[in-house]
Amino acid sequence: MTVLKTSQLRSDYQISRLIRGGWQLAGGHGDVDRKKVLQDMETFLDAGITTIDCADIYTGVETIIGDFIDDLRSRRGKSIAEKVIVHTKLVPDLNLLPELGPQDVEKIIDRSLKRLKIDTIHLLQFFWWDMSLGQAIDVLGVLKKCQEKGKIAYLGVTNWDIEKMSQFTDAGFDLVSAQVQFSVLDRRPLNGLSDWMKLKKMQFFCYGVLAGGFLTVKWLGQPDPGFSFSNRSLVKYRLIIDEFGSWDLFQDLLQTLKIIGDKYNVSLSSIALRWVFDQPQVAAAIVGARYATNLSQTLELFKFDLDSEDHANICSIQAKASGPNGSVYDLESDRESRHGRIMKYNLNNLPQDNVSVRSNG
Repeated sequence: MTVLKTSQLRSDYQISRLIRGGWQLAGGHGDVDRKKVLQDMETFLDAGITTIDCADIYTGVETIIGDFIDDLRSRRGKSIAEKVIVHTKLVPDLNLLPELGPQDVEKIIDRSLKRLKIDTIHLLQFFWWDMSLGQAIDVLGVLKKCQEKGKIAYLGVTNWDIEKMSQFTDAGFDLVSAQVQFSVLDRRPLNGLSDWMKLKKMQFFCYGVLAGGFLTVKWLGQPDPGFSFSNRSLVKYRLIIDEFGSWDLFQDLLQTLKIIGDKYNVSLSSIALRWVFDQPQVAAAIVGARYATNLSQTLELFKFDLDSEDHANICSIQAKASGPNGSVYDLESDRESRHGRIMKYNLNNLPQDNVSVRSNG
């Protein structure tokens, strides 16, 4: 039986090094079998993957997780349900930023708590689409007050670089983590951010570790598919491959990962995941599978370690890459760029999502 490793973020806060992602359960990623999702969440939990990632803008996902926790509590008891660690995010819609007030922010937190059916959010990760709009630092101050009230245990951020995060750490906020895109294809977190986070006692949660499924054997030896995908997640990561270099260079990377995988009798995806785990300040990787179908394969990464030759072989391919360059989320933060144009900036648009004091009168 594979024993899952854990990460210690603070003296009293420990998570599984694999995090069950929730993005693929949201709208826009294909049909979801809700009953099977709930069953497989329990499979992940029983395998030791205790931590779940979600966000207020992942349509319907907080509610799914809340139903899972509530069902677990009724069937297996409070102690089992309390093993589930929830990381959610506060991502106010872009069009609300100029007018968002402190009272609105706490209502968003209360909405997440109600959806999740828990009393305390273990980790609340903060993101603000445009720092030139509204009062982001004041909003984080509201979150700190929510900590004092017991509504939030810890605070983190997502998709921010040093310049943005330092505004908050310099203001005295204790941030435990930063969720960033990080993979053998996208090494932007190594451009100074990992060193800075070590000084601040922060750690990474990494998403995009398998590039939306591109870092799997499925794509080895395949011709370039172009960019015409109905799933915008695939468009997003095909663009990252384009920043990395040619499709042929990407194929060379897959082949290298496959050769290393054969050495350990594991998949090339496990090699890609293991590489991420070996990078500085990485606490956990977020794996966004809808179901537990490939769980046993995913757990392979805890059965071996990459040696110096493996890292050198991967590095030899990465050395030929042309990008992605810059800081984390630089490419995506430009809303007019090809990376930014595929993003959705206003997702809390259902009547039940409305928390604005101004809208409520």
